[in-house]
Amino acid sequence: MNRELWDKCVGFHGHECPGLAIGFRACEAAVEKLGVSFSKDEEVVCITENNACGVDAVQLITGCTFGKGNLIFKDKGKQAFTFFRRDTGQGIRIVFRGINMSGDRKERQEYILNAPLDDLFDYKPPKYDLPPKAKIYASVQCEVCGENAAESRIRLKDGQKVCLDCFGE
Repeated sequence: MNRELWDKCVGFHGHECPGLAIGFRACEAAVEKLGVSFSKDEEVVCITENNACGVDAVQLITGCTFGKGNLIFKDKGKQAFTFFRRDTGQGIRIVFRGINMSGDRKERQEYILNAPLDDLFDYKPPKYDLPPKAKIYASVQCEVCGENAAESRIRLKDGQKVCLDCFGE
C-alpha cells in the first residue's frame, strides 16, 4: 500500500475510515486491472454508484471530479465504481464484496487497506456505456427569479424561460 497516497486521501477527506479505504483500494484495483492514471482532463471517467467516503479517494487518486464532468454519480447505494479509459474505450466495474468480520472500525479499515484486492472486489463488465465528454452549456437568465442556469436546465412555463426551481414540480 502506498502510505503517502493514503495520507493524502485522509487529508483531503478529513479523517480515516473504512469507507475511504474502500475507495482507495478500488482505485488501486483500477490502476492494476485497467492501467488508469491521474486524469488531468477527461482521460479517465468514473461512474460511482454511491456518494460515500470512498468517492473522495477516487477524486484525489484518479482526478475524476464533478467539475470536469468525468465523475458521474448514479445513486444505486452500492460500493461500486466503473472506470473507463477514453484512449482505449476499456472499462471495468469494481464492486466491493463487503467484509464479514467483527471488530472495530480501525480493524475493518486495516483489513480493507491490507487484504489482497481480489479478496475485496468483484470485477465485472461495465453496466454503462462510456459517457460522452462533458458539455459546456450557455447560461440563461430565469425570467422569474433572475438567476442564471445552464441552458439545458431551462424550461418554458407560460411562455417564460424559467429555471428548474421556478418551474416547480
